[in-house]
Amino acid sequence: MFSISRLQMLMKGLPRGAFDRQVDKAHANKHSKGFGCWDQLLAMLFAQLSGSSSLRTLEAGFNSQQRHHYHLGTRAIRRSTLADANAKRSVEPFQETAKWLMGQASRQLRRDGQALLYLLDSTSLTLKGRGFDSWTSATRTRNTQGMKVHLLVSAHEPTPVWHSMTAANVNDIDEAHRLEPEPGALYVFDKGYCDYSWWHQLDQKGARFVTRFKRNAALHIQEHRVIAPEEAEQVLSDCLVTFKHKHPGAKRKNPYTQPLRYLEIARPEHSTSLILASNDLDSPARVIAQRYKDRWQIELFFKWIKQHLGIKQFLGQSENAVKIQVLTALIAYLLLALYKKRHGLSASLWQVLAELRVSLFSRPETAAWMARERRCRMNEFHAKQPVLF
Repeated sequence: MFSISRLQMLMKGLPRGAFDRQVDKAHANKHSKGFGCWDQLLAMLFAQLSGSSSLRTLEAGFNSQQRHHYHLGTRAIRRSTLADANAKRSVEPFQETAKWLMGQASRQLRRDGQALLYLLDSTSLTLKGRGFDSWTSATRTRNTQGMKVHLLVSAHEPTPVWHSMTAANVNDIDEAHRLEPEPGALYVFDKGYCDYSWWHQLDQKGARFVTRFKRNAALHIQEHRVIAPEEAEQVLSDCLVTFKHKHPGAKRKNPYTQPLRYLEIARPEHSTSLILASNDLDSPARVIAQRYKDRWQIELFFKWIKQHLGIKQFLGQSENAVKIQVLTALIAYLLLALYKKRHGLSASLWQVLAELRVSLFSRPETAAWMARERRCRMNEFHAKQPVLF
């Protein structure tokens, strides 16, 4: 009896045809010489899922399972060939595949009828030393030398639904302007995205947002709202405000003229309160405060993916190789999330990954069939034994 391995089950979330279309579009298989982008993707995903820390361990681990290669549509790899592909081959198929999987995850959320609550933030990857300095030193900042990964994450899963990679010195708000807001969605972000023009863009698109005012924001209070008794300990102030200045300075223009929600939230563990801004004028203050608190989930997401997938130790030092490895980490995460959803697993994503990590090439259906056959043979054997007493 033949059945597919767990790795093949995982890859069901990414049809071969969908990936090949992106490869053909980018002409990425040109001069591939038998080692195509699909082979490269499978090898890099194996590195992510197995925890391979070097090209040598990746080559040894992947090639030890040659009897499974045919069913995956790949072959044994050589680390020099993989290194050359990562350094020279187009990033576009991997980038577009990550976008395609993010679209699948986003559609799943809509089918489930969940509210679109999105968390926006970026994280830095430190890239220093031989091989990295040639392309990261020119864009280093006071705190970081390397690159930034910008993500929009759905708060309910959490699952990334948009991504971008930039140099370390690119401002977060510059990348946020590339994001196409969804009407009816709620975006939560921190003070790094304080740009009134972008807030105005979100509002005009019918999206809501929750963020923080800067301490020096010039505001005009239009209305003090009554604080409900059950919110009195948490909510110190609830007002409707507008900006005082249409021209903040340096020839800048502030297009945001609509009223905004101004909330002062107590933080017993800190010496200062939290000042929130939102264009949601109807929700209770404690609900808006909780939505901003939910922003911590994206920090946990960054921590999870750095700890459990391979974006701290890199298999190549070129910019191209680093980007491909980061993208395959995102693809691996999305495939894990879709696999967990498809099989209705109640275990955490870390538990799912831990189980897959030690059984990537096992065939659970075959093992179950063999166990059933063994039990049947044992039952038949015991039935034929004479009764002694």
